Amino acid sequence: MAPYDLSRRLVAEALGTAMLVATVVGSGIMATSLTTDVGLALLGNTLATGAILVVLITVLGPISGAHFNPAVSLIFTISGSLPKRDLGGYVLAQFAGGVAGTICAHLMFNLPLLELSSKVRTGGAQWFSEGIATFGLVAVILAGIRFEQKAVPWLVGLYITAAYWFTASTSFANPAVAFARSLTDTFSGIRPVDLPGFWLTEVSGAVAAFFLFTWLLQPAASSSSTLSSEAKL
Repeated sequence: MAPYDLSRRLVAEALGTAMLVATVVGSGIMATSLTTDVGLALLGNTLATGAILVVLITVLGPISGAHFNPAVSLIFTISGSLPKRDLGGYVLAQFAGGVAGTICAHLMFNLPLLELSSKVRTGGAQWFSEGIATFGLVAVILAGIRFEQKAVPWLVGLYITAAYWFTASTSFANPAVAFARSLTDTFSGIRPVDLPGFWLTEVSGAVAAFFLFTWLLQPAASSSSTLSSEAKL
């Protein structure tokens, strides 16, 4: 963990999540105000989200780890990278930041501070998509840290950009962001009643990725010895 005290790390998590949600919600509002083409609107929403993730992880990662996501914080707690005593604070900061991000987006576009979403996002395909989206996100983070840590901001941004399009749910992959998006009745919204299904599969996907990649990224001793021997030849 970076040498920053908890208060600074929590502010970084809240700020990063707020800016992420403001981008997701704000770009969705902007896109639908400029075009009636849903595909083009989604593309605008996608590019803005992927871009801001690269920026936020790069500038705030050295402070807090740039989780911006309770599922990611949970995985780092399980792995021992985040102290258990800090998990609750991280999650609260992420949820609070997410709500602040929705409010900021609404203020910028002259909308009510908060509105419960009426956009239906439910059913087996959507839930499975969220599990896959979060599995992939955690896999990218863990493998990126293992092999190319400096590339993680780009890897995450590019993965989410792709996952917007290959998942039926458009890849929320984040319980705090999902909650914040339930408070906007705009392009990026989700009904509050649909949140439990998303949360359950997001956490399940994250945990599944953790266990698989903990095993996958740990080379066997015999394989390491064999590779070392081959390298000497």
